[in-house]
Formats: sequence, structure tokens, C-alpha cells
Amino acid sequence: MRLVFAGTPEFSVPPLQTLIDSDHEVVAVYTQPDRPAGRGRRLQAGPVKALALDHGLPVEQPTRLKPPAALDRLRDYAPELMVVVAYGLLLPRAVLDIPTRGCVNIHASLLPRWRGAAPIQRAIEAGDTETGITLMQMDAGLDTGPMLARATTPISDTDTAADLHDRLAGLGARLLGEQLEAILAGRIQPQPQDEAGASYATKLHKSEASIDWNRPAPRLLRQVNAFNPWPVAQTAFGDRTLRIWRAACLQTDGRHGDPGSILAAGRDGVDVACGAGVLRLLEVQLPGGRRIPAGDFSHAQALDGVCLGQAADA
Repeated sequence: MRLVFAGTPEFSVPPLQTLIDSDHEVVAVYTQPDRPAGRGRRLQAGPVKALALDHGLPVEQPTRLKPPAALDRLRDYAPELMVVVAYGLLLPRAVLDIPTRGCVNIHASLLPRWRGAAPIQRAIEAGDTETGITLMQMDAGLDTGPMLARATTPISDTDTAADLHDRLAGLGARLLGEQLEAILAGRIQPQPQDEAGASYATKLHKSEASIDWNRPAPRLLRQVNAFNPWPVAQTAFGDRTLRIWRAACLQTDGRHGDPGSILAAGRDGVDVACGAGVLRLLEVQLPGGRRIPAGDFSHAQALDGVCLGQAADA
């Protein structure tokens, strides 16, 4: 059958590869326009475009899908199914109606939990112990369509958004491969989402990165994990900003010192008092430097009497 794929970032690459490896024909790949990147700010193709070109697939990069010319272009491909994975453009009803078997979306949460832009990060931040992939029949709403299939994976205390991103990308590709023939044959009965359980994963903002040491250690750990690789949790270290890439809970409750005060520092990490419990920093970064183990950071910096989160003149 004739398939069209729409996706842009690295998360979309494994599902596209699954379609390329299938017995069906990928007649076109839709992806976001090239973006400036690097010091020279030269236009750079995204990961999906690179894979498509490697396989000699037609690539379409419209800035909008509503104009009649864009709709006519899609109709010319005569798709029977469109698979959408983190594409970055909203699909209007006119687009959804073009493929004869509709449009299917791979969404990185167990819908209706975490509709929206940042489901991986918000699941970690909220303390969810499980997440997964939902194959969804697309409709005009934001991740509101009926569900075709789901696959789950646990979230551990050591999982960062980067870790979970890679795991879910592979899980989404496998689920698509397992269900593709049934979807094309119409053998799956779509199940409506329970609106009562819906939640929204709002887009991340840099302003969320700052750590408030008055919060309990488990909550701060979730913040660190959720914001790796972006925007990365950070705290004031004198007149500099210390980015925290990885951490662990040493104590989950109790008062162990003034929030932000460094209780101990050694090769195992840097232990910081929180509003409740103790957070151990495991991997950190100073401006202009690289990510390093917190143990190395403790050997290179004078940490006695330091209270993180306080400016140098505080």
C-alpha cells in the first residue's frame, strides 16, 4: 500500500525506518523545513529528512498544510495511510481526510494521560511510574483521537527524559511494526479515550530550570531527570550557574540542614540539603565547561560552607 510519513526529530527516525523496511511503499516523507544550526547558522536537514534522502524517498517541507497547493500535492501522492510522529505541524481536517485509511499518530504517552507537547518530560516530573506509546487514529483535536494500540514501559528513579526518549522511540517503532498490517486491513476497533483521565503536557520553558532547594529531594530529582537534556536543571553557585545533569535521592525526608547547603562532597558526589531529604549531585557543569562527575567537581572547587541557590552577594 501507499504510505506517507510525517515527522521531524530523532524520535521519528525509528518509525520511518520500520515503514521503509515493510512490504509497503513510502511514497513521500513530510518534515519541517531545514533550520539554521551551528556557529555558521547554516541550514541543516533534520534527522528524518536525512534518512529519507538516504533511501531516495521524495521529501516535502511545506511551512503550512492548509493552502490548496499543499493539499493538492498530498493528494497527488494518493496515500492510503499517513503515519505521523512528532511532525511539528497541525494537520487540518482537509489533510486528515486525504488518506483513504486515515492518519495514525505515534504519541509518547499512555493516552489520555499527557496529551500535548512534552509528554515524556511531564510524566517524569509528575512522578509517574509508567508511561508508554499510544497508536492513535488522528482527529481534529490535540491528541484526542481514538486509540488503536498501546505499549508500556516503567519509569525508574534513574530515567532522564533523554533515556526515556530513546526507549520510547524504539518502542513506538516496534508497536507500529506489530500493528501495521492490522491497521491497513481495518482489523482494529478504535477505542475512544476517557476524557475524565485527560491531562496536558505543556511545552517546557527555560524558566522552569531553576531549582528551589526548599522543595523535597524526590521532587527535585524528578526535575533534574525531566529537564535532561533540556533545559537542564540549574542553581546558583556563587556568581556562576551550576547545571545539574544527573542526581539521586540520598534521603527522601527529614530536615538535614538549610536548604541548598552542601552537607558533604567526595568522589561519590555532592550532597545537598533540601526542604526535606538530601539530593546527591552526580553530574554537573559550570559555564564554559563540560559535563563532569560531581566527584571531580568537588575536588576542583572549594565547597565548605557553600549554599547553592544563593548569589555571591547574598
